[in-house]
Amino acid sequence: MDSDSTTSYDVSRREFIRNCALASAALASGSLVGCTGMRKEAARSKTGPPQFRFSLDQNWLFGGKFSADAVKPGFDDAAFAKITLPHCVAKLSWQGWHPGQWQDVWIYRRHFSSPKEFKNRRVFLDFDGVMNTATPAINGHALPPHAGGYLPFHYEVTSYLKHGKNILSVAIDSRWNSVPPDGNPKGTSSVDYLEPGGIVRPVALRAVPQIFISDVFARPVDVLNSNRRIEVTCTIDAAVVSEKPLQVKVEMLDGGRRIAGISKTLNLEKTGETTVALTLSDLGNVKLWDVDAPQLYQIVTTLLVGGEPLHDCRTRIGLREARFDVDGFFLNGRRFRFMGLDRHEIFPYVGFAMPPRVMRRDAEIVRREFNCNVVRCSHYPQTEAFLDACDELGLMVWQETPGWNYLGNEAWKELVVRDVQDMVRRDRNHPAIIIWGVRVNESKNDPALYERTTAAAKALDDSRPASGSMTSHSIRGWHEDVFALDDYHAAADGTAGIDAPLPDVPYMLAETVGQFSYAAKKGFNNKYRRAGDLTLQVSQALYHAQAHDRAAAYPRFCGVIAWCAFDYSSLMNACNAVKCPGVADVFRIPKLGASFYQAQVSPDVRPIIQPNFYWDFGMRTPRGPGKNAAIFSNCDRLEIFVGGKPAATALPDRANYPHLQFPPFFCDLDLDGGNKPELRIDGYVGTNLALSKFFSSAAGKDELFLAADDAELLGDGADATRLVFKVVDQFGAERAFAGGEIIFEITGPGVIVGDNPFTLMDDSGGVGAVWIKTVPGGAGQIVVKAVHSVLGEKTIAITVQPDVHLRNI
Repeated sequence: MDSDSTTSYDVSRREFIRNCALASAALASGSLVGCTGMRKEAARSKTGPPQFRFSLDQNWLFGGKFSADAVKPGFDDAAFAKITLPHCVAKLSWQGWHPGQWQDVWIYRRHFSSPKEFKNRRVFLDFDGVMNTATPAINGHALPPHAGGYLPFHYEVTSYLKHGKNILSVAIDSRWNSVPPDGNPKGTSSVDYLEPGGIVRPVALRAVPQIFISDVFARPVDVLNSNRRIEVTCTIDAAVVSEKPLQVKVEMLDGGRRIAGISKTLNLEKTGETTVALTLSDLGNVKLWDVDAPQLYQIVTTLLVGGEPLHDCRTRIGLREARFDVDGFFLNGRRFRFMGLDRHEIFPYVGFAMPPRVMRRDAEIVRREFNCNVVRCSHYPQTEAFLDACDELGLMVWQETPGWNYLGNEAWKELVVRDVQDMVRRDRNHPAIIIWGVRVNESKNDPALYERTTAAAKALDDSRPASGSMTSHSIRGWHEDVFALDDYHAAADGTAGIDAPLPDVPYMLAETVGQFSYAAKKGFNNKYRRAGDLTLQVSQALYHAQAHDRAAAYPRFCGVIAWCAFDYSSLMNACNAVKCPGVADVFRIPKLGASFYQAQVSPDVRPIIQPNFYWDFGMRTPRGPGKNAAIFSNCDRLEIFVGGKPAATALPDRANYPHLQFPPFFCDLDLDGGNKPELRIDGYVGTNLALSKFFSSAAGKDELFLAADDAELLGDGADATRLVFKVVDQFGAERAFAGGEIIFEITGPGVIVGDNPFTLMDDSGGVGAVWIKTVPGGAGQIVVKAVHSVLGEKTIAITVQPDVHLRNI
């Protein structure tokens, strides 16, 4: 990324090393003014140098369980394990997690030498996220603890640093503490997601001038009108008072093209924080950020002293109007209906400790594979890497404060208010975010608390509404802007029921479907496991289709965010500590339940034929898919052939799904499959054949499938890519309930993160994944060989580029 959505711009080490001569001279002089020629881009735009940011993600030492001696600077840590961030304290499988694996206090240490760039500058220690309470110390000087696992926190450590060698120690408390979402006296099982401990997001040291720009909020206003503008609020943090006037200059850039600019002069009369407001106008025909065309711009805010640039801050924004009305949701003035899924950030093997590439991949799956236009970050703020991807992909976001059902004491509630403030402050420049979740998920009404959280969000950003998921279909005691219901109930016929919207309030669904037992009309026992009941697996996509169709019957409905995108670790209504409401499994591999979402895209983009069944005549389906087999497609007509002979013509079921753009097709595929026939489905758009798909029921030609998400990685010791494996038929379709064991062999600068060997049939349903991670300083080629106990082997190669962007300290 070449920009920061809040306050900082990470200069690459490659750029710094190439242009450091002038920077070193400026720093050595001890002046307030930094380097004007450090980057070619900076020289052209006459802005000041960005801050120096030194990643601390490499070369950590992990000592396991905490001891008080390990905080002391002179402690002998030679026996500690060398690790790279992000990191989880426990070695996990993809299932079978237990809180005892991580609920303890742990110790990390990081040795570093102060670089010359720190001289005469203020230095901050930045944590992007630690699970879940961190107590750092620099050279034995204890820093205040920070409680909470999902948001960044910072310390000024200028006075604690030594010239030469330094030691940072961090004690991580991953026990069940009174910190949102934890604290319920019932313990870990009272929260519907598990939280493995560790330093799960990046850590860095940031060196800035004595006076610097600490925050920029660039708020687009009246973007649909000719007087559209951007109101920029700039916060200046001063450790000294400048004798000369300061100038704040703001420019709006589209790549290298300057669109607008403004400046303001001020006299800084005190130390501490000073806020400056400027307005960019005369924006011309700027393009709006939209789900189909997510245009992004950069705001460059420069602080100058005596006309010389001192510091700059680069902030990426998009201009768009996202408006919730009683009559529905409007994006850039047009009525728009949500089709979305909730997302947990929890991954197999490492919990929350996945690198940015993997986080971004989740956004790509939700937007491009599942065709969603909105995602809810449940139930905590998620990584900026994910949000950056949403900005770029046109995926709208509900961002939510940490919590799940429980409200604690007053100290606990103070942390909720703090979390809302930190969430909004960090994320308010992301155009993808359209709503703030300021209510603890599914919690009872607490007027005093939620008046405070709503006010806290609006004080920092009054451009977005506040909301929170409700379980009661009533506005009594409700204090937010948009009513968002978790609607879990069955219609009279045992299908997905959807309540009518409440009057006089903007209305949407924050959750529906999930694991609710629609046939029983109560409970949450529908466990959509690949290795589980096939009839239940087939029902998942239909429930999701019903929910979206029935909500769309109400014109006032803003739309539906359904539960959920991916399976996740939990002790609540779970199987072997994995909860299974996702339309994809924990490996992010689509289940049958995803077939509805996969088809909700124009055939002009890509034609889709996605059966809601497996083509198989084994013990579970001796007569094939059955009499009322569903196929999800965006075609106008399907021609179905079995064994090369015409079997059926199918049309979309608009009678039962009148409000879906692309309803399911149904056909009779109850038949004797003793001769293992082949299935062919031809999809027509108009009179044109758009797509043909083939499926084999003869297992004799099955193969091992192996594919990586990325062909190239960075050799920084953290970068990783998913490696998917499964048994497929001769046409590439998944073979349901396939078995066998897979053993992996890896050569080159990488390691396997995951189970090796991996037994396919043990609850995975015939598919699985591991992640391939680089090693620090690695370069060259990783080769992974997967050997199946029956189907032979497949090999894949991944190129690792050397990490030249960051200099270790």
